[in-house]
Amino acid sequence: MRKTIVGVMGGSTADERTLGNAREIGRLIAENGWTLLSGGRPTGVMQASVTGAHEAGGLTIGGLFDDDRELGAEGLDIVIPTGMGAARNIINVLSSDVVVACRGTGGTTSEIAMALRFGRPVVLLDFDPGEAFLKSGAAEVKYSLASTPAEAATMVAGYLKELGRT
Repeated sequence: MRKTIVGVMGGSTADERTLGNAREIGRLIAENGWTLLSGGRPTGVMQASVTGAHEAGGLTIGGLFDDDRELGAEGLDIVIPTGMGAARNIINVLSSDVVVACRGTGGTTSEIAMALRFGRPVVLLDFDPGEAFLKSGAAEVKYSLASTPAEAATMVAGYLKELGRT
């Protein structure tokens, strides 16, 4: 049976609160038996979420911006060096059953937009880009706002249940 993949997206630089949230959602993803997928860089939300999942014994995947697997975050089990730059974002989004978006900037908002465009449910963890943005590109979008990692994990579980991926 195919593994359930939860993508965690967010800034390559982040404040301590965002890093803590990313690490905790990574841990919760692993504890639920889901696979964590991130952009795989050894910085910001990517490293923090991988660290949390890895410490909890979870499976971690990184779809890298670069073509060098040595540039992957510590704790990645599977490194995919795409060499595609930001275009790798679409691969990461389409590979995810559900996307969790932590605070970030342009790259993160592009991942949110792609997830919504392609029908991937999005859980926004302590990050609200605004209703006008979230509802601008698709007729029917699925997104939720979560203030804590625990709340985000519960929302992910709900979306996975709707998708038959429990």
